[in-house]
Amino acid sequence: MSQKDVLRPGHVGVRVMDLDEAVRHYTGHVGLIETGRDREGRVYLKAWDEYDWFSLVLREADESGMDFMGFKVRDAGALARLERALAAFGCRVERIPAGELEHCGERVRFDSPTGHHFELYAEKDFYGNEVGTTNPEAFVDTVGGMAANRFDHCLLYGTDLDGSVRLFREVLGFDLAEQVVDGETLVGAFLSCSNKAHDIAFIRHD
Repeated sequence: MSQKDVLRPGHVGVRVMDLDEAVRHYTGHVGLIETGRDREGRVYLKAWDEYDWFSLVLREADESGMDFMGFKVRDAGALARLERALAAFGCRVERIPAGELEHCGERVRFDSPTGHHFELYAEKDFYGNEVGTTNPEAFVDTVGGMAANRFDHCLLYGTDLDGSVRLFREVLGFDLAEQVVDGETLVGAFLSCSNKAHDIAFIRHD
C-alpha cells in the first residue's frame, strides 16, 4: 500500500480546436469511451480498464494545449496538507468546488515553475470498467482503435525544469526515477509517485 499522499495520475484537461474531430480521434483511434458532456460543452472520456468516471476532459478553444493535469490523493486530509504546503512553496493555489468537473470532488489547483497548471483531488465517482470484477477478460473487443487501457502519464516542456522538479519532489513527494543531464544542466526528469517507471516527465524546452 502506498504511503504517499499523492497516489497516481487521475486526469488531464486538453484544449482542442475542433471538438467533434477530437472526440472522433479519441474514441475511434485511441479507443476511449465517452462518459458525458456538461453545460459548458466539455466532453469526458475514459479508457476501458479505468474505474473512475473520466481521465480526459476535452474543451474547444482557439488554441490547443493542456489546461491542467490532475492527481488523485489519499483523502481530504491529504488534500488539505498539500494545499498548505503548495502555498508555502510559493504556488498560486485555488480551491475549486466539487461538481465544477462533473463527478469529481473538490480540487486544489496550483501553478508550477514551468508554467503548467496541476490539480489534486480526493474523490471521483466510479463508472466501472468494461470487463467487470468477476472472472474479467484480459482484453476487450467492444472499443475501437488502439484500445488504450489507462491514462498513464504526461510529458511536459518548460524552461524552469529545476523548479518544477523541486516542487514535485519536495512538496508532492515524487521520486526522481531517471534524469538526463548535459554537464550541470538538467535536460529531462522522469518522476514517479507510484511503482511505475514514471507518472510525469519534464523536458527542458522553450
